[in-house]
Amino acid sequence: MQLAQAQLEKHLSQGLKPLYVLVGDEPLAQRESLDTIRAAARLQGFDERTSLIVERYFNWQQIQSYGQSISLFASQRLLEINIPSGKPGVDGSKALQALAAKAIPDTTVVIILPTLEREAKNSGWFSTLENNAMTIALNEVDAVNLPKWIAGRLALQGQSASSQTLEFLAHQVEGNLLAANQEVQKLGLLYPQGELADATVREAVLNVSRYDAFQLGEAVLMGDAARTVRILQGLQDEGENAVAVMNPLMWVLRPLVRIKQAELRGENIMNAMTSARIYGDKQVPVKRALARLSLKQLEAALQKLADIDKTAKGVMLGNAWLEISRLCFGLAKVRGR
Repeated sequence: MQLAQAQLEKHLSQGLKPLYVLVGDEPLAQRESLDTIRAAARLQGFDERTSLIVERYFNWQQIQSYGQSISLFASQRLLEINIPSGKPGVDGSKALQALAAKAIPDTTVVIILPTLEREAKNSGWFSTLENNAMTIALNEVDAVNLPKWIAGRLALQGQSASSQTLEFLAHQVEGNLLAANQEVQKLGLLYPQGELADATVREAVLNVSRYDAFQLGEAVLMGDAARTVRILQGLQDEGENAVAVMNPLMWVLRPLVRIKQAELRGENIMNAMTSARIYGDKQVPVKRALARLSLKQLEAALQKLADIDKTAKGVMLGNAWLEISRLCFGLAKVRGR
């Protein structure tokens, strides 16, 4: 059964079901869904939580052993099974179908999956999970609905903003709900309840530019290699976190990819920039970048940023700052053909 994330808290207040499946790559939605389930479990007397991460050599026999074991200290248990690859393999497929067919006594199981490819969605193991579990899709909020989403978050802390301000906020954080949530929380800490003035919000949000994180993106788009190096060095000297620098780069490159794709389809560039919410002076560096960089280079840069994100979070080995510097300098020095 499908369950919307917004309905999860109300659903859990009536008691936990034996099996939940979280599907999607949106990190904020995943974190909040897990936190909501864990909090409800604690309130309802679940005294033990076990988390398993399915990696290359994961032994699926652990699931059967867990089901056969008896907890010495907990009457109800919570078992989380995280499958980052979305590919459980032959043994895993059998284990998941068995888990869906027969619940573990006194246990709620949460299976965490990424966005699945078509083959996985049509697989027998996933169909069995869907038929026997509460399935929650963890989707990104698209650009059209992002202002409404921000308005809802502001309302939870007793604040509101004009449609113009909501559009501005959405433009600043599009494609990154974690950043959007952080900005909303920051406004809740800085200002009292009530309607937020447009100038107040802009001042608070644009304080990030004191670290020149957004200026770095502009320098890269303009092809100003020397300025790019100066900004990178300044940010690193100030001890700026690599992720805080990387996110604005993603926000700069993602709409650029969409515009470049529209250009290759023969569409009007100005219309494409308007659709991507690139207005006024911001169109200048975008036009410069479109003339210098190919779609292949832009897509490769986004993939590289995704890898750097994993490095910054310790998932992959490497130096995140070094990789950011190489990427930015490489993009900035590309000359138009």
